[in-house]
Amino acid sequence: MGTPQTLSEFLQQVFACAPDIADSIARRSIDRLYPLKAVILKQGDEAGSTFLLVAGRAHALSYGLEGQMVLLYELLPGDFFGVIAETEPAPEAADVVAVEDVRAAVFRMLDFLALLEAYGCVGLAVSRMLLKQLRATAARMVERTTLSAVGRVHAELLRLARLGDGRTLRPAPVLAALAIRVHSTRETVSRTINALERRGIIHRDADALVIVAPQRLEDLIV
Repeated sequence: MGTPQTLSEFLQQVFACAPDIADSIARRSIDRLYPLKAVILKQGDEAGSTFLLVAGRAHALSYGLEGQMVLLYELLPGDFFGVIAETEPAPEAADVVAVEDVRAAVFRMLDFLALLEAYGCVGLAVSRMLLKQLRATAARMVERTTLSAVGRVHAELLRLARLGDGRTLRPAPVLAALAIRVHSTRETVSRTINALERRGIIHRDADALVIVAPQRLEDLIV
């Protein structure tokens, strides 16, 4: 999604709506900024607002009984989180943590419910986003049960590259963060990345990781 000049222009893209509708939606929102590593929502807290990510990225993270961190899904510009289409505050299922500087449009719970009732384009956009999250979560569950830890690293590198030009990850992923994404350890991720580099399948420099041979990497996903 391109970077618009105003919130109203961004909302026109998200909801595929006319400028006057986007202006009406924008007036119901509060513009908020969150720095890198900020906890936007905390697991277990009762959220009473709906958030629309405008810029940056965030992760929805849950924690097991032994403290292990699990990435439920990644939030990108155009994604919603918090209370959605509910009439009462609800406990958050996960921490939502900024992994870049984040800008969000925040709506009071009942205001967003009123927008859903007033504009079909809002309901359609929310439905599409929830379906996208469901598919991404299902894909991660399948990968976790059918692929080896190394195979999950290979698959995740290709997935991240396809968010851009299909080959370049810029900036290069942090190994600890990549380990969380694939439900593995930093050591396993480091060994996998080093092995791919030795084989000439990927190349790393100061600020990027480049997949030199995407097809060879895809063939290694087992």
